[in-house]
Amino acid sequence: MSDPSDPVQAARSVTLPDAPAPSQTLSVPDLSHWRRGNTTTEGVWHFTSGIPGRHVLLTAIIHGNELCGAWALKDLLEASIRPKRGSLTLAFCNLAAFDRFDAKEVDSSRFVEQDMNRVWDDALLAAGTSLESRRAAEIAQYVREADWLLDLHSMHERSPPLMLAGLQSRNLELARQIASPEHIVIDGGHSNGVRMRDYGSFGDAADQRTRSLLIECGLHTDPASRAVARDVVFRFLVQAATIDAADWPDLERRWKQADAPRQWVLEVTEAIVAKSSRFHFARSFTGLEVLHEEASLVGWNDGEPVRTPYRDCVLVMPSRRQASRGVTVVRFARRHPA
Repeated sequence: MSDPSDPVQAARSVTLPDAPAPSQTLSVPDLSHWRRGNTTTEGVWHFTSGIPGRHVLLTAIIHGNELCGAWALKDLLEASIRPKRGSLTLAFCNLAAFDRFDAKEVDSSRFVEQDMNRVWDDALLAAGTSLESRRAAEIAQYVREADWLLDLHSMHERSPPLMLAGLQSRNLELARQIASPEHIVIDGGHSNGVRMRDYGSFGDAADQRTRSLLIECGLHTDPASRAVARDVVFRFLVQAATIDAADWPDLERRWKQADAPRQWVLEVTEAIVAKSSRFHFARSFTGLEVLHEEASLVGWNDGEPVRTPYRDCVLVMPSRRQASRGVTVVRFARRHPA
C-alpha cells in the first residue's frame, strides 16, 4: 500500500480538461501580437482599475526556455483580464533568450549572456554588463512599484511543481492561502546572485506590505506546466483581490484545479553548489526523493562525495544540466506539514 505522507508517492497529475495530452510537448507560444506591450517597455503590459488596491506584477520568461509562464500571460491577455481593484502588470522578461528557443536544445536558451534571475542587485543593474542585466534594469521600475509579485518558472527535470516562498513568513502564509501546489520550499536563494523574488522591498523582513512567490510549474516541455501556471495565476489574482472569481466563472472552470489535498513545507538547510562542471549524481534523481538514512551518497562534487546531513533528507530540484562553478545543483531540506 502506498504511503500518502510520502511526497514522491503523493505527487499528483496536474492537467486541465482542455490541456494537451501529457505525451505531447508544450509548444512555443506566438507572442508576436503581445510582445510590444502597452507601456514604454517592450513586453510589459499595465492595466489600472482606478480603484484602490494592490499593484500586482506577474512575470514570465525570466529564463527563455520556460514556456509555461509565457503561455499563462498570453492566455490572460487573450481573455482580456482587467483588474477590478488596484493595478495589474504583466511582463515578458527575457525576450532575447526566448527568441533563441530550440526544442532540440532546450537548455541553450535559458539565457543569452547571464542568468537573468541572479542580477537583482542595484549595483549590478546600474553596471549593465550583460544583456540580461540591462533588460532587468528596464523591468526593475515595475518590480519596485509592485506590492505583490508572482514569478512563473519551470524546471530542467520532470518533477512535481514547487512554490518557492523565500525566507519571509508572509510569503509562506500566502502560499498556504493559495492552497496549491502541494510543496512549498523555504530557501534563501542562490550563492551566485539575487533573484527577482528577493529584490528590494520583497527581501525586506520588515516590509509587511509586499508578497512575492516563485512557482516552478514542472518540466519545461510538459504541457502540464502550462496548466499549473494558469491555476496558480488565477489563485494569486483572487488572493490579491485583483479580480473576483465570481466575475470569471468560465476562467475558473477551465483554469482552476483542485486544491492540494495537503501541503508540505520543505525547509532548505543546505544548498550544494557545484565546484565545476564535473559535478555528477550517484544515481538518477528528479526531485522530492526522501533519503531516509543519514550520510546517504548523493553524488560527487569535483571528486568529493556529497552526502545527506541527516535522516529523511528531501532532495529539492536536483539537476546538473547547468552545472558549472557557483551553480546550485541540489538543495537538502527537512519536511513538515504546512
